[in-house]
Amino acid sequence: MGNDRRLRRLVVGERTVYLWSFRHRHDTSQARPANCGHVLSLTREGGRIRTAIVFRPGPGRAVSEGYWEAGTVVDMTARDGDRIWLNLYEPGVVRRLVDEATARGLLPPETGPRELDGWALLRPAA
Repeated sequence: MGNDRRLRRLVVGERTVYLWSFRHRHDTSQARPANCGHVLSLTREGGRIRTAIVFRPGPGRAVSEGYWEAGTVVDMTARDGDRIWLNLYEPGVVRRLVDEATARGLLPPETGPRELDGWALLRPAA
């Protein structure tokens, strides 16, 4: 899909602009190198504070790492067996996640860098 670190612009409303990027991250500080996740980074244009929406794999939750297309997150925890499948490279998906985080009062952060659990935003954004 190209350069994971490329900054993209997302315009919300008439005046709010976010710069965003997506990457797959491996946490090398952990004893288990398999501890990885997808990170959607958001910075309000002109600002310095970064918000990271992080998706880590877990029971019933998967991030693409060779099996699905790049940027995919899959939540299989629904009681009805339904799966939610989103691609974090798609601007429409990013917009829905930003809208949900904004509705919950999570954007923009008022203090230093912040990390949010992406799974909490996924179902409402889907």
